[in-house]
Amino acid sequence: MTTSSLELASLLCSRLCHDMLSPVGALSNGLELLADEKDPEMRQRCFELLDQSARISTDKLKFFRLAFGAAGGFGEMVPVSEAKVLVDGLVANNARIVLNWALSSDSLPKPAIKVLLNFALFGMEALPRGGTLDIAAEFRDETSEIVVRAAGQRIAFDRDIGRALEGTLPEGELSSRTAPAAMIHKLASEQEGKLQYVLAEDALVLGAVLPGA
Repeated sequence: MTTSSLELASLLCSRLCHDMLSPVGALSNGLELLADEKDPEMRQRCFELLDQSARISTDKLKFFRLAFGAAGGFGEMVPVSEAKVLVDGLVANNARIVLNWALSSDSLPKPAIKVLLNFALFGMEALPRGGTLDIAAEFRDETSEIVVRAAGQRIAFDRDIGRALEGTLPEGELSSRTAPAAMIHKLASEQEGKLQYVLAEDALVLGAVLPGA
């Protein structure tokens, strides 16, 4: 897969716009309703919906800034707590997902943080009916190890995302949906690391080993 950086950036932008359309659209609709609504109780309900949509939009933007962009600066290490707060924020908007963490290191190299966040995103998307999301990460002997497990009924995982993770998805088949996987495959390749996944009917396991700080 030899997608240029410009093409990949364009697809990631498309993915970001797609994911932000719903909460931002809800803000717009809420403002329209509020302008026409006179009943105090209904106006209060509109304010509650606006607050919820604004919070979801903010949580997603913060998440994507680090998962796709240059947030966190350009230093070698990023606090794992920063990634945890971002994932916690997204999962908080989905009461059907139970999130468990196992973090044995205070910080990870920035490429590993990006892999962790994107793995978490794939795991959340794999649980449309809810379930359990387990995230583990460790930095030891100059190597990052990350495992994310999504368990629930009828796991939803596009195998093209898996092919993009492995680097076997043809360039012409890359889309905004698979672009995040292609991005972290590039990151892993630059680190001489490896990404892999195992898919079953009731579970998806994503793993990464990334040498080097």
